[in-house]
Amino acid sequence: MEERSLKIYDSEKTFFSKITSTISKLLIPTKIGFNGMIISIKRNNVLKVFEALNESNDEGKKANLTKKLDDTYALYLEAIDKHIMDTIYKKVKNDTATEFEKEALSQYYMITHLKETGYTEYKYKKQIYLIGLDYQNVLTEKEKLVERYKKFYCTEAESLYKGLLKHYSIRLADNITDSEKQDIYNKIFRSLEEYISNILPIKFEIEKNDTYKEILDEFDNYDRFSVGKLDQNDVIEKNMILLGLSRKIFTHSLPLVVAEQCYIKLLKDARSLIVDTKILRKQEKAYSLLINIIEEYNAKLLSTKIYWEKPAQREEYKKFWDKYKEIEKLKDKNYDEYIKQKEILFVKSDLAKVYTNENKYYKIIQFYKHKLVELGAMRELYNSYVSEGKYTKVSNGVHSRKKVSEKAV
Repeated sequence: MEERSLKIYDSEKTFFSKITSTISKLLIPTKIGFNGMIISIKRNNVLKVFEALNESNDEGKKANLTKKLDDTYALYLEAIDKHIMDTIYKKVKNDTATEFEKEALSQYYMITHLKETGYTEYKYKKQIYLIGLDYQNVLTEKEKLVERYKKFYCTEAESLYKGLLKHYSIRLADNITDSEKQDIYNKIFRSLEEYISNILPIKFEIEKNDTYKEILDEFDNYDRFSVGKLDQNDVIEKNMILLGLSRKIFTHSLPLVVAEQCYIKLLKDARSLIVDTKILRKQEKAYSLLINIIEEYNAKLLSTKIYWEKPAQREEYKKFWDKYKEIEKLKDKNYDEYIKQKEILFVKSDLAKVYTNENKYYKIIQFYKHKLVELGAMRELYNSYVSEGKYTKVSNGVHSRKKVSEKAV
């Protein structure tokens, strides 16, 4: 008997392993029912406290309800977390899970992995994930519950996204590499996209007032990027719209200094796209996008900037803004001239910026000069571009310069 007990069996083929697997499959529906019941109870507790807190005007009572909400909310998230490990994981393992459940578990592990590298990011993203997962479940319930949960879901999700964006803003202030900064910029844009795609439409639905009407047009403009395959130009334009929306939704969570860095990233991306694109039609499309980014950057951000590191920068911007407002007067009188003068102003302004690093940006500098020649704002002489100066005719018929300043644009 002792010898036989040491015999090794293939666990995949034994009777006991097969019957255990069968029992596990039979238990899954029971697990779903039990975990679903627990989540329902915990969710109901959270909603009751949340609604009581919103209805209360007593400050002392509100403090107690806030503490109670934190406790019930923690138990609610714990129940959802347990459901994932007890039920969804088991279904995926036994190959009985739906595509939605497989994707849900995949996302769960991706978020859990963040715990090792950044606990704060993990904390916010896991909560966003858990309540978002239960929101999809609630949508199959009675309409009354759906309406109750939407209010809680929007409030909580908005708070979590604000916390996440604030965390990214703090990370950008740290001493990190350019590669790490690029990663954080991408995370900021992804977070904005998640919120505007998943949460903002629900807010439009439940808050039937004028609070969000002013951003509806911009949201509709963004929404056209939600379908179809996007090229690099579309991605940059989409991020520009997201950043513009963030100035109205996340003013404090995404401070002006961080939003400015994001706009500068988009300007760099657009410049690179222009010089890297060989097809003229696509290059012109990228150039048009660059002009739009420059206008957004100046109108939505720099015009609201109060603190400037250098007084000279502020004075320089004031001159730019005065010219911009003067050009705007042409809009109703001569629209074509308005577009032309605005384009000249923007190209000259950006040319002055990239000239500070001429070796790095020599390609875009040449492109800008060609554009200014096309617009009649600069003259071209034997591979040189001059915007101001006096010219004399010499015996060989070639113009020479008395006064030359390539930067005098």
